[in-house]
Amino acid sequence: MAAEAMGTSEIGQGDSQFATYRLFQLISPSLPIGGFTYSQGLEWAVEAGWVKDRATMVLWLENQLRYSVATLELPLIDRFYQAIEGRDLPRIEALSNLLCSSRETKELRAEETQRGKALNVLLKQLDIPVDEYLGSNADPNQLVGLCVAGLQWGISPQAMKQGYLWSWAENLVMVGVKLVPLGQTDGQRALVELTHLFPEMELISSQVDETMMGSFTPVVSLASSLHETQYTRLFRS
Repeated sequence: MAAEAMGTSEIGQGDSQFATYRLFQLISPSLPIGGFTYSQGLEWAVEAGWVKDRATMVLWLENQLRYSVATLELPLIDRFYQAIEGRDLPRIEALSNLLCSSRETKELRAEETQRGKALNVLLKQLDIPVDEYLGSNADPNQLVGLCVAGLQWGISPQAMKQGYLWSWAENLVMVGVKLVPLGQTDGQRALVELTHLFPEMELISSQVDETMMGSFTPVVSLASSLHETQYTRLFRS
């Protein structure tokens, strides 16, 4: 009980000496929000033969990085931080709805909503006041919860963006390792190749004007749509 109480105290204090560890906690595959159950269209891409080895998987994921993660999620993290700091609920709602409307298929929207709801439930159990920042007209999403927790725990926007990049890449590479299939070494090589792109993606995100925020990955949307009726599948999306 003493250890549990101490953990709650640390969360409330937002002590900077724990910020890095809290970031690791938020991006861990063990975070119970179901991230490992989604493939974001990659399962259909493997089925169709579009992704068949490490090289084609890295190209597939690089496309998502350049035209969705760098132009939508990363710029939104900065803006969510600002809106949450200012307790600007209309702004948070507008950004949340932009994020969900940018998910172009039923599966991708369901993934965003389900992850958001699961993370919000978890954060409330950890005494993070996420409810204070959720407007009644906002679509649930993961980024709001991450940014509320980031501010509460003293995690900078820059660190959160780096953590998000890593978590996103690790999850989808592990999906590819299972589906292609690839060996564990190829999976690690893929992560090395993708992380070499991260500084460029961060730079791109910093230059995205608000009117240009969005996602343009039609092949991912097509794969996600086709995945909805895929005969056999391991992943929910």
